[in-house]
Amino acid sequence: MNAVHWLCTAAAILFAFCFSSVAAPKAETLDEELEQIRAKYKLPALSGIMMKDGKVVAISAVGVRKIDDRIAATVDDTWHIGSCTKSMTATLAAMLVEQGRMKWSMTVGETFPQWRDEMKPEWRSVTLEMLLTHRAGAPAAAPPDLWLQAWKHAGTPTEQRMSFVHGILTRLPETPPGTKYIYSNQGYAIAGAMLEQITGRAWEEMTRTMIFDPLGMKSAGFGSSGTPGKIDQPWGHVVDGLQLKPVPPGPDSDNPAAIGPAGTVHCSLTDLARYCAMHARGETAGSALLKPESFVKLHTPSAGQDYAMGWFATKRSWAGGMALHHAGSNTMFFTNIWIAPAKNAVIIAATNLGTDKAFGATDDAIGTMIQRFLGE
Repeated sequence: MNAVHWLCTAAAILFAFCFSSVAAPKAETLDEELEQIRAKYKLPALSGIMMKDGKVVAISAVGVRKIDDRIAATVDDTWHIGSCTKSMTATLAAMLVEQGRMKWSMTVGETFPQWRDEMKPEWRSVTLEMLLTHRAGAPAAAPPDLWLQAWKHAGTPTEQRMSFVHGILTRLPETPPGTKYIYSNQGYAIAGAMLEQITGRAWEEMTRTMIFDPLGMKSAGFGSSGTPGKIDQPWGHVVDGLQLKPVPPGPDSDNPAAIGPAGTVHCSLTDLARYCAMHARGETAGSALLKPESFVKLHTPSAGQDYAMGWFATKRSWAGGMALHHAGSNTMFFTNIWIAPAKNAVIIAATNLGTDKAFGATDDAIGTMIQRFLGE
């Protein structure tokens, strides 16, 4: 191990150690408030966390892991974070840019020379930055035939992604690249495939070793988190007629790995808050993973839009200025994140239902925590 590698490893270990006692034993509960919201929206479970200055000041989980079972949700349970995964993919890209292995201006054409003759010419000049800011012309919806193939789960996650991305790049973009904001999971799949192509490593492996492990996110993983045949974690739920239908853990309980970089991570709220806390103070203090200027890049929206790289950036009075926000769902779970960098605060709510009701409920939970702990 060379000196630079040793220093980076030591810094990462020190960073994780500093957060080893994040879940302070004196953290307040939100049980009463969250239970009222859960009952109002008729959710299986609802969980919330408030972190300030790197410490958990409140955390609660109410309701049940599975709608027709009495096993209660707990504060240590894991929740699927859906599209909140996107900021992790962007963070990985920033790390590779800092290492000199990639550039924000790196193009799809130069990254995949093996596909240059098959690739539609419009894609060749699309940059990594355009993909991460949803300005690449990548389609909002996956082409039906590619989506059907992705659900077959054929091959390794990387092989699935490469097949999916190849299919996208051999078709015309939805709009001319660089001309319009189009929120696209497909664009993030392309970006993730670019990281894999450059490093020769799976996106899942990079996310685990470069983000989860250094931050001590031991609960974090990919796809559904529960054990098939058991109720050891919250099950996702969908609406079937007028009833909620629980979805058992397994291949059909999450999006295909082909779009993993856009949204297949699960973790506990405490671990997710650790990650978000890094972004909360990143622009002023940096971290063991990234320099302050890289956080500024990740948090600054493209001209004419409020989406940066994996985060919506918008001014909020309760945040004391700019706030970072993202919500995510795999249609069976819903997670809602708000970060107030000026107040070094992170507020997250999650539920095991992926409908419009889930947005309303988590939004109410976020508002309750803001009012209680930030005085707004």
